[in-house]
Amino acid sequence: MTNWRVTTDNPQAARVFSSLEAVFALEGEFITNDPLSEVIRVVCGDQRFYVKRYWGGGKGLRRYLGRPRVKAEWQNLRRFANWGIAVAPVVAWGMERRFGVFQRGAMITLEVPDTTDMAAIARQPDGCLSDPAWVRAISRQLARATRILHEHKFVHNDLKWRNLLVNDAGELFLIDCPSGGFWFGPFLSRRIVKDLACLDKVAKYRLSRSQRLRFYLDYRGRQRLANDDKALIRKVLAYFEGRE
Repeated sequence: MTNWRVTTDNPQAARVFSSLEAVFALEGEFITNDPLSEVIRVVCGDQRFYVKRYWGGGKGLRRYLGRPRVKAEWQNLRRFANWGIAVAPVVAWGMERRFGVFQRGAMITLEVPDTTDMAAIARQPDGCLSDPAWVRAISRQLARATRILHEHKFVHNDLKWRNLLVNDAGELFLIDCPSGGFWFGPFLSRRIVKDLACLDKVAKYRLSRSQRLRFYLDYRGRQRLANDDKALIRKVLAYFEGRE
C-alpha cells in the first residue's frame, strides 16, 4: 500500500512529484547519502527542491516496527511549522508498505534560498560570528525555537549546528529531525540536556561566555540565573566530557 501527498503550488513540480514511483525515478544533483537514505536536488521552473528518499525504515527493530524515519521527519517538520518555528516547507511526502512492512518513502522540501548551515558559518574565521549584532539576532531566534520544542515536551535529539540554516536576511530555519520526539519525566530532562549540549558543543569554541549565557537566559525567558538554572548548566557542560 502506498500513501503519497503533494501540496506544492508549482504546477511543474506537482507533475514531477506526482507519485512515489515518479520520485524514486528522478535524477538530480547528488547532495548526500547514508545507509538508509539519499538526498538529491531537483529544479522545477524557478524553484529548487530537496528530495530525500528512504529505502530503510530505521536501524535495528525500527526497520520493521514503529514509525519509519521518513515519516518521523515529515511529521516533525510539519509540526514545527504549526508551532511557529521556521523550517524548509514540506511540499510532498509519503511511503510504501508491503504486508505492513516499510519498503520505501520520500520527503520533499522547498529550498530556502540563500542559506548556509551554522556549522559552515562556524568554519569561517572572519564570518558572521564576528558580528555581535548578527550573533545576538540568531541567538534570540534559536533560543525561541528551542524553548518552543521543549515547552511542548519535544526534543530534537540532533540539535547540531549543521541542522540550522541561516539565510542572507538573518532568518533561522530548522532542518533534519528524523529522531526527534515527545518525552516525559526524567527521560525528557535528560534529552533536553542533550539538545542544549549539542548546541553548546560548537558554541563554546566560537562564542564568548557572555553570548552563550545570553542564549541560555533567552531560552529560559529570564533576566538572571536562578538556582535550578545553575544545576542545568552544569549538566549541559558535563554532557560531552570525555567524549570529544
